[in-house]
Amino acid sequence: MAVPKRRRSSSASRQRRMHIFINPAAFTLCKKCGKSIRPHVVCSHCGFYKGKEVINVLSKLDKKEKKHKEKEIQELEKVQKKESPLKMDDLSKQ
Repeated sequence: MAVPKRRRSSSASRQRRMHIFINPAAFTLCKKCGKSIRPHVVCSHCGFYKGKEVINVLSKLDKKEKKHKEKEIQELEKVQKKESPLKMDDLSKQ
């Protein structure tokens, strides 16, 4: 059985382990609802991926939850419309 010739010092052990760590998870914002999600993953809140609906989130909910979720989505869309830059037609109306 192999036996090390010398004891490895604590600083040498720590230098070896210096690169062994967990990277924090990367998050991006969903383009549809604005919630934070992992990149390249379907949004669990709205069910969209790359601008296309992949999962119909509302079909799995019961009536009360469905109504609440629809209201929440409408409110988010209103906020996004207000935050979007004004176009020339909108500026002339104001």
